[in-house]
Amino acid sequence: MSAITPWYAAAMKLALGLALLLTGCIDRIDEGTISAASSSPPLDLDGTPDLLVREDILSKKWTLDTIDLAEGSCEQIEGNITPGTHQVVRFAVGTANIGDADLFIGDPNDPANADLFEFAECHHHFHFRNYALYELVDPASGTTWRAAKRGFCMIDIEKNPKELGAPDRPRVFDACGAVGVPGFQGISHGWTDTYGTYLPGQYFVLDGGDGQPLVPPGTYQLRITANPPFKATGNEPCPHVDANKQCHMLPESNYDNNVTQVTVTL
Repeated sequence: MSAITPWYAAAMKLALGLALLLTGCIDRIDEGTISAASSSPPLDLDGTPDLLVREDILSKKWTLDTIDLAEGSCEQIEGNITPGTHQVVRFAVGTANIGDADLFIGDPNDPANADLFEFAECHHHFHFRNYALYELVDPASGTTWRAAKRGFCMIDIEKNPKELGAPDRPRVFDACGAVGVPGFQGISHGWTDTYGTYLPGQYFVLDGGDGQPLVPPGTYQLRITANPPFKATGNEPCPHVDANKQCHMLPESNYDNNVTQVTVTL
């Protein structure tokens, strides 16, 4: 049987997402279970990846919403949110690889990747460490709120727009993996790893239900940092170091273009 074409895979992923959304049990891992690539996809590792948060997605795909969280759900537990109804601002994030090589992660089950992932007890699968930082910032006071999103899985979701230099290449990375289930994670150069507004935790809680201060009506900066810098503590891994001697989990040719922010009025 020939490989599933990217447009068909995208349609299947959307249908799966809608179905799981209605049942309240969707997670990013579910998105990566449909295969769209051949069993031996061609990798391009000659060069270095470069991640960029797409402003066109972030600026257009945010919305105010009301959610109802069931007690004991992974979304409620991992976000440390009180059960019940909450006001949130949902948003979508697209992280594009604009470098000249694939960002190759591979299988979370591979012992060689042990430092890159942590096991999520609630979901019973692996979450990538320090993949992205979501912040809602009050520009007047500098107060910052964290999003409810906790887990990330890198796969090719959509091709980059032409202005970002999208090559004519098929989807390569298509499987998040789980415990005992092989994964094939990464972002091909010329492709974007997109997190839709419907995914669990892809929002900021506005009413203080997550233990943070109430977000009053006003104008804010929605700031996303891909592959954020951090200082390793204890036995925490520091796989890659930038010119400022800050740690990053992923290799890049340019760490200076990893932050994108847009203005939102709530």
